[in-house]
Amino acid sequence: MNEPDLSKALPPPAPPVAPKKPFIVTSPNGNREDDYYWLRDDQRQSPEVLQYLKQENAYRDAWMAPASALRKKLREELVGRLKQDDDTVPVRRRGVWYYQRFEVGGEFPLYCRKKGSLRAVEQVMLDGNLMAKGHEYFNIGSTAVSPDGRLLAYTEDLVGRRQFTLKVKDLQTGNVLPDLVENVEPEIVWAADNKTLLYVEKDPVTLLSVRLRRHTLGTEPAQDPLVYEEADHTYYLSIDKSRSEKYLFIALQSTQQSEWRYADASDPLLRFHPVLPREPEHEYQVEHLGGDFIIRTNWQARNFRIVRVPIALSADKRRWKDVVAHRADAFVERFEVATGHLALNERSGGLRKIRVKSWKTGTDTLIDASEAAYTMTLVDTPDIESTSIRYIYTSLTTPRTTYDYQVPTGRKMLRKVDPVLGGFDSGNYVTEFLQAPARDGQRVPVSVVYRKDTRLDGSAPLLQYAYGSYGISTDPSFRSNWVSLLDRGFVIAIAHVRGGQELGRSWYEDGRLLHKLNTFTDFIDATRFLVQRGYGASDKVFAEGGSAGGLLMGAIANMAPKDYRGIVAYVPFVDVVTTMLDESIPLTTNEFDQWGNPKQKESYDYMLSYSPYDNVKAQDYPAMLVFTGLWDSQVQYYEPAKWVAKLRAAKTDEHPLLFSVDMAAGHGGKPGRFQRFDNTALEYAFMLRLLEIGR
Repeated sequence: MNEPDLSKALPPPAPPVAPKKPFIVTSPNGNREDDYYWLRDDQRQSPEVLQYLKQENAYRDAWMAPASALRKKLREELVGRLKQDDDTVPVRRRGVWYYQRFEVGGEFPLYCRKKGSLRAVEQVMLDGNLMAKGHEYFNIGSTAVSPDGRLLAYTEDLVGRRQFTLKVKDLQTGNVLPDLVENVEPEIVWAADNKTLLYVEKDPVTLLSVRLRRHTLGTEPAQDPLVYEEADHTYYLSIDKSRSEKYLFIALQSTQQSEWRYADASDPLLRFHPVLPREPEHEYQVEHLGGDFIIRTNWQARNFRIVRVPIALSADKRRWKDVVAHRADAFVERFEVATGHLALNERSGGLRKIRVKSWKTGTDTLIDASEAAYTMTLVDTPDIESTSIRYIYTSLTTPRTTYDYQVPTGRKMLRKVDPVLGGFDSGNYVTEFLQAPARDGQRVPVSVVYRKDTRLDGSAPLLQYAYGSYGISTDPSFRSNWVSLLDRGFVIAIAHVRGGQELGRSWYEDGRLLHKLNTFTDFIDATRFLVQRGYGASDKVFAEGGSAGGLLMGAIANMAPKDYRGIVAYVPFVDVVTTMLDESIPLTTNEFDQWGNPKQKESYDYMLSYSPYDNVKAQDYPAMLVFTGLWDSQVQYYEPAKWVAKLRAAKTDEHPLLFSVDMAAGHGGKPGRFQRFDNTALEYAFMLRLLEIGR
C-alpha cells in the first residue's frame, strides 16, 4: 500500500482569530493590558466563548484531516498493545483479597474481592463500566472498605472538576445507601466503629481543601459536624489512616511546612492532637508502629531522615532516634512500616531505589538493578504483619514488573509482568543515562531510549519530555505508547531538569521561586547537548510537557523557538502572573511558595520575566499543539485559550498552531483507558505529519 503524501494535502481553512477586547489586570506592582481576558468564563456558558472553542476544534480537525488514516492507525496500535482482560496483583487485607480487573472492551475497572482464598468466589464490589453509562465523563476517586468488610465507601466525579461525591454501598445487599455527600476530595477514611466516615470538604469557589468533616451513616450530610478547619489557605488538608489502622491522621501540607494531627480511630469523639506543631521550613510525614511514631523529617536533614519516637513524646525532638540517618548523596522519598521491617524509596545518582531495614537484626539492604536507567516504586501493602514488601520495577525498555521481596530471606518473587502485545520485544531497544552540561556548570541527567537499529548520526527525530516542578521527579519508566514513535525511528529523551528531586532536595530548590529559570534553561541545554551528540536532527526536535511541564513548553517556545520543530503542551500553566494574583482561582494560595507571590515586587518582576503568556512576541514559533479540558480545575481552560489567541496574533511564521479542547473533561483528560489514546494518537499524527511520515 502506498503511503499518503502528507506534504501535498489541501491547505486547511484559516485558523480562528479571537477578537481583542482590552482589559486591565491590576496589581500593587503595575497594571497590564490583557486583550484576551474575555475568554474567561467561570460558568462555562458564554455562547461567544464556547463558539470560539468549537471553532478551534474544527480547525484542528481540518488541519489534521490529511493524516486521519494515520491517526486511526496509531490509535489501533496503541490499543493493540493493551491486554484488554487484564487484572492487578491481589492485595490481602484482613484476610480478604482485593484487586481490580478489566473486561474486553471495558473502559473502566471492576473492583473485586475474594474472601479467604484466591480460589474463592469473586464478589464484584463496583463495576466502573456500568456506573459510567450515560455520563460523558466518569471517574472513581478512591474506595475504602469498612473495618468489618461490609460497607464500601467510594467517591465519583461526573464532571472533571475534581469535585467528588461520596457514596456508600452495602456489600451484602448490593444497595447504595441514601447517604450522599457532595463536593469532597477523593480520599475518605473509616473510623473503627464501621459507621463514621471522615472526608475533606472543598470550598465551592476556590476548591481548596480546608474543612474536615465526619459523617455518621443514617444522618443528614448537611448537618455533618466540623472536625477541623485550616485557617491558612497556603496549606492543603488531607486525611489518612495508619497502616496499623489504630490511628487517623490529618495531614496539613504547604510547600515548605507540615503539620500532622492524630486521633485514636476507636475514640467516639475523634479528638485530634498535633504530632508536632508546624514550624517554618519543616516538612514531615508520620506512620504508627507499636507505641511509637515513625517520622520522615527534614529537620536538620535537607534530604530527609527517618526517626522513631514514643507517641506521647513526639513533639520533643530530643527524644527522636535516628532509624535512617541523613545522607548528602541520597534523598529519602517515602517509606512504609511493618512489624518486622522498614522499607523506603530513596534517590541516589538520579535513580529511585529501594532500601529495606530489619527491626530485629538492624541489617540494611539496598535493592538495586543493572540497567542504565530504571525506577523502583514501593507498593502499599496494607497487612502490617507482612514479612514481605511489594514493589514495581520498570525502565524505558522494561514493562512494569511487580515483585514481592521476602525481608527475612532476601528472596525475590516475580508476581506479574505487565503484558505488552503487538509483538513488542524489549531486546530491540536500548536505554542510556546521560549527563548534559547546563550553562551554569551543573550536569542535567537525561534518560534516553531508542531502537537498536536507529542511527545516532544526527538524522533521527527526537522527542524530549520533562516536568520539573513541585519536587516531582520524572522517572525513566516504561510507556507502551512510545513504542509507536520508537518503531518509526524516534529517539525519546526525558530531561530530569531542576524543579524535580531526582538529585535530591537541592535540585528542587534550584528550580522554584527565584530560580525557576533554571528549569527552562536546563531543558534547552539538554536539547542542544543531545543534538550535538547525534541523538537527534536539529530540524526534527520535538518537545512535550503538561501542566507545570506545559509552563516549561511555553517558556522554551519564547526563549528558544529555533531549537524545536514542534512543541506539544498538555493543559499548560502559561498565564502565571494573572493566575497567581487571583486568590479565587483553585491552587493559587497553595502555591505562593512554588512560584512566588506577585504582590511582592521581586516575585512579580521575576515571574513576569518568564510567564509564557506575557512574553509572547513577534517572532517565528515552532509548530504547536495545545490541549486543554473545559472543566479543568487545576489549570483553567482559559489560560491556554488566551495563550493560543495571543500567539496567533503575534507569530510571524506559517507553522500550524492547533488547539484541542475536550469539552467534557478536566485536567487529566478522559479517564477511560481507551479514551486516553485519542489525544496520544492526535499528538503522534501531528508530529509525523510535520515530518511527512505517512505510515
